[in-house]
Amino acid sequence: MTAGRPGVTTGPSGHPAVAGYCRLVDRLNEFIGWLLGPMIVFVSVAIVYEVVSRGVFNRATNWVNESVIYGSSAVYLLVGGYALLHRRHVRIDLALGMVSPRAGRILELVTLPFLVFYALALIIAGGELAWSSFLLSEGTGSPWNPRIWPVKMCIPLAGFLLLLQAFANLFRDLGLAPAADHPSVDVPPGGHAP
Repeated sequence: MTAGRPGVTTGPSGHPAVAGYCRLVDRLNEFIGWLLGPMIVFVSVAIVYEVVSRGVFNRATNWVNESVIYGSSAVYLLVGGYALLHRRHVRIDLALGMVSPRAGRILELVTLPFLVFYALALIIAGGELAWSSFLLSEGTGSPWNPRIWPVKMCIPLAGFLLLLQAFANLFRDLGLAPAADHPSVDVPPGGHAP
């Protein structure tokens, strides 16, 4: 093991295929995070537009409420892998901060089956929901009545992205792949970001 950033150790280069998998998954989740991040700006602007339209001009829109729900739902679901890549999911940092990085990794390994179960549930149940919504051309029932299946399709995709990133993180934690390329990624449990 060699020392890298403060509080972070990097293992050997690992197997090239595993390292390639980790890089590919990281890039995919990084791209999705950066692609969908601006959606929050759209959601914010749409909410302000609706408030001004209703409050000042007394004219409600048909499309803002559902657009906000669609946009924020897509972001919330699809950036889960991005959050996991950057190790920013909700954790009990108080407990992880009190244990060594090695013990933190062990805790992450113990909780991994729960994450895998959750991701598989999203893939299977969400996939069934999205497929039936697509087959039924399910709409919202509002005057605008957009189709719901694109948002429901984000559910299994979110599970898939989480699962991919969970295994990439696991491979790094086990030393089967080198640490990620950028400093905010791959801080081990119990470690601290620089």
